[in-house]
Amino acid sequence: MIEAEVFRILSDPTRRAVFERLVGQELSVSELKDSFAVSQPAISQHLAALRNAGLVEERREGRFAYYKANPNGLAPLVNWVDRYRSFWPEKVEKLKDVLKRMDR
Repeated sequence: MIEAEVFRILSDPTRRAVFERLVGQELSVSELKDSFAVSQPAISQHLAALRNAGLVEERREGRFAYYKANPNGLAPLVNWVDRYRSFWPEKVEKLKDVLKRMDR
């Protein structure tokens, strides 16, 4: 299941932070490393996982690699949430009823 893989990849706090850091900008591994208290090989491993999940795109320029977030990689999560969105209004109304009864 694709969304399970995306959830698994983003469940790591450092990986999630790397993804968020790359939203709207392109950075090299060394630029990313400066933002985190982890080694360059660790950043590279996080980037590889994000890239394999389709969450990050890589652009090569000579021997340098630059990375940016691929928002389309979040589509499996958006689709998963959309499948359950129809349940929310009913659940919210039930919650409101419970809270009203608790206030009495």
